[in-house]
Amino acid sequence: QVQLVESGGGLVQAGGSLRLSCVASERTFSTYAMAWFRQAPGKEREFVAAISRIGGSTPYADSVKGRFTISRDNAKNTLYLHMNILKPEDTAVYYCAAKPVWYSSSWTSSEPKEYNYWGQGTQVTVSS
Repeated sequence: QVQLVESGGGLVQAGGSLRLSCVASERTFSTYAMAWFRQAPGKEREFVAAISRIGGSTPYADSVKGRFTISRDNAKNTLYLHMNILKPEDTAVYYCAAKPVWYSSSWTSSEPKEYNYWGQGTQVTVSS
């Protein structure tokens, strides 16, 4: 069972940048499709971005397209989310998620229920 640990969250002013990281315990990290989700207080968990196991497919939520970039380094078992031009509405707890997909090099999903493993989350707060 893969364990995921997020880091990199914090307090930033609007217009600023942050880079989130998610380190996986599995050496078979490259067999997992990965994604970032976020959840603001009182709201449902929402999709942010996903990446296929070899990085060829990277869908984004419309709200972050052009500002956020998802990437992965399979040699380091690490998923990243580069967040630029942050807005107060980006404030949330950010979670990384994983699904084993050894059978597909292009699989991604924006549905939380599709993912088997979750990190504990990292808080991102954007002040206006």
